[in-house]
Amino acid sequence: MAGRIRQADVDEVKARTNIADIIGERVALKSAGVGSLKGLCPFHDERSPSFNVRPQAGFYHCFGCGESGDVYSFLRAMDHVTFTEAVERLAGRLGFTLHYEDGGAAPETAGRSRLYAANAAAAEYFRAQLATPEAEAARSFLGQRGFDAGAAAHFGVGYAPKGWSNMHGAMRKLGFSDEELSAAGLVSQGQRGVYDRFRGRVVWPIRDVTGQVIGFGARRLYDDDNGPKYLNTPETTIYKKAQVLYGLDLAKRDISREHRVVVVEGYTDVMACHLAGITTAIATCGTAFGSDHITVLRRVMGDDSTAGEVVFTFDPDAAGQKAALRAFADAKRFNAQTYVATGPEGLDPCDLRLTRGDGAVRALMDAKVPMVEFVLDQRVSGFDLASVEGRVGALRSAAPVVAELRDPLLQPEYVRVLARRLGMDTEAVRREVGRAGRGGRADAGASAEPSRAPADETAMRVSLASLPRSPEVGLERDALMGVLQFGHRMDTTLVARALDLPFRHPALDAVRVAIQGARDRQRPGWAVDAVATVREPYRSLAAELLAGDFPALHDDEAVASAHDLVRRLIMRGLDGEKSELLGAIQRVPAASEEGRRIRLRLRELDAERQALADGA
Repeated sequence: MAGRIRQADVDEVKARTNIADIIGERVALKSAGVGSLKGLCPFHDERSPSFNVRPQAGFYHCFGCGESGDVYSFLRAMDHVTFTEAVERLAGRLGFTLHYEDGGAAPETAGRSRLYAANAAAAEYFRAQLATPEAEAARSFLGQRGFDAGAAAHFGVGYAPKGWSNMHGAMRKLGFSDEELSAAGLVSQGQRGVYDRFRGRVVWPIRDVTGQVIGFGARRLYDDDNGPKYLNTPETTIYKKAQVLYGLDLAKRDISREHRVVVVEGYTDVMACHLAGITTAIATCGTAFGSDHITVLRRVMGDDSTAGEVVFTFDPDAAGQKAALRAFADAKRFNAQTYVATGPEGLDPCDLRLTRGDGAVRALMDAKVPMVEFVLDQRVSGFDLASVEGRVGALRSAAPVVAELRDPLLQPEYVRVLARRLGMDTEAVRREVGRAGRGGRADAGASAEPSRAPADETAMRVSLASLPRSPEVGLERDALMGVLQFGHRMDTTLVARALDLPFRHPALDAVRVAIQGARDRQRPGWAVDAVATVREPYRSLAAELLAGDFPALHDDEAVASAHDLVRRLIMRGLDGEKSELLGAIQRVPAASEEGRRIRLRLRELDAERQALADGA
């Protein structure tokens, strides 16, 4: 087993990795000032972005929950890998050869990395099997649905051959143990030992948002297969079906750019949409669309306004209507506007493309209706609107839907829409919507309560917002922010002079001491390391200073401003010393040696101050 990775390699991999690329695979990031990016925090649910990333510093910090760190801590938190696995994963992306303290370079041999490796190897095995004679049924299945070899290759579609141990044998030859294959969900346990979980089926690899294979979905092909029509990987350490979305790895870039996502019902529907030009289509994997899926999509979309769109496609049958109502209950958590698109004659995107072409699939998006209207139709459809009792019942059923709309501009409009559909007075509908809203507020407040941080935890955190609003504190705060963010481009002598001076605010002084002790402020990642050494309870404040918005239009202006701030700190120190000397000179004889020494120092202070004022 390999020893520790050499520290020089750890530092080199981090220096070569753009943290924004790694975080950007999971979070839609937007520019947030000089050298800063912002998005929705992946560590807690939030409606407005407070998660900041500083690529130059290799650092992230959430101003909402306080989470912060470097690219290694991000991977460890998001993917639950060890530190060594995080370094090895990033090194693999870079093609960088790691060296270990025992002198060797070792492959990954344990943990989650082996599950990823096993799934990747299985995906390649299934893909290769699709070209074999036995896979004719699978190729025919795909061809009948309009997918040629190119489409299958693009989505990595494969074939699991019949037999109990074909894949198992191939994987064992690659060095995977039965325990690893079982942990990855690739084999099942029987009385006679392990056997292939997927047999005689078309297989779709399911990837996480970073593109790593984490599981599979497989469709039955043969009449003698008594298993379910669709069979998925069971829950594993890396495959959580409530959080997985098929096609997200392919769709994430366009979802982030267009702020639009199309939720379809199956693997072939995703394929059909992408091939038709709707490249933001995704699907759930063996489970209903739920709150965890929303959380994932909101971060990828950058869902911080109502400008985005989420379009659900459902079959028009009873099951589809039930799925739509269930999705609406969760979809209310989106900031984006939600819609429902139902194909003509109930055709899903795959069948629609097959029978009417790519244009018909694209047109499906143009025929979408707001989900609110769809749900209102479902709520009132069971009532006899020709009778007074039916209209009142329909109103009571539909009013809560309108009452729960968050947008204050949308609610009055849907009051009028509902009034027209029911043929009732608008004011009567408005009153009922108001009553429904008042009845739901207590529950809403109760459900929101657990998301608040405990009072004692909040009280312990020292944050930028909690600092006093005074010129002296503002100078110290901004100077530290400038040094942390742009210290690698600043005059080292000037910065050292400023950091030698004690600060007046104790929290900021604790940050100053940590920065003062940092080694080589020209080294990539120095600021992240300095933040890690700040004593508690001030470390979170240091993280905010490193991640905060420094007021400047561009990097050069920011560096110039940071230099000006440290000069002002030095001048403050010089002015303080001068004030003390002016008091002292009044207490000693003018002709004394002490008096002459003080006058000489006063002239030196004036010269130093003038040099600083001149930018020297």
